[in-house]
Amino acid sequence: MRTYTAENRNSPSLTPESGDVITLLERDHRSVEDAFRKFENMAKGEHERKKKLADGICDELLIHMTLEEEILYPAIKQGMNDAKDIVNEGIVEHSSVKALMKKIKAMKGNEELFDTTVMVLAEQIEHHVKEEEKEMFPKVQRSKLDIVALGEQIAQRKLQLS
Repeated sequence: MRTYTAENRNSPSLTPESGDVITLLERDHRSVEDAFRKFENMAKGEHERKKKLADGICDELLIHMTLEEEILYPAIKQGMNDAKDIVNEGIVEHSSVKALMKKIKAMKGNEELFDTTVMVLAEQIEHHVKEEEKEMFPKVQRSKLDIVALGEQIAQRKLQLS
């Protein structure tokens, strides 16, 4: 089995379904960021397309958060004493995001606050991603956690959830 490090985790030999846990989760982050940009660039009157895209974003985020909550966060809590506070913060942020996503899913695309609600979700996700990528992921990389095995678990579970 190949060992992935910070230096080679972005290797072009990785397939979209493979990689260490950080590579896979960052790939999800980029995908959601792209979707939010696409939403923001849509014309105001494209209510149906915006609603479909927003619902897709919510679905993608729910899978991503489930992966973190079921696999990554427990591994960090068990294997890293210095990252428990960051994990707990992530769990609380997920709870807040899930409430907002539930609201978005219940809204119609032509409601007055729909676009604003989706953009507030984008801001919350941007904050959460920044914390994960600047604080949590570097700690995980420096830890003794097997980021390749965690990546394999994430990939398997994502197939089940998708």
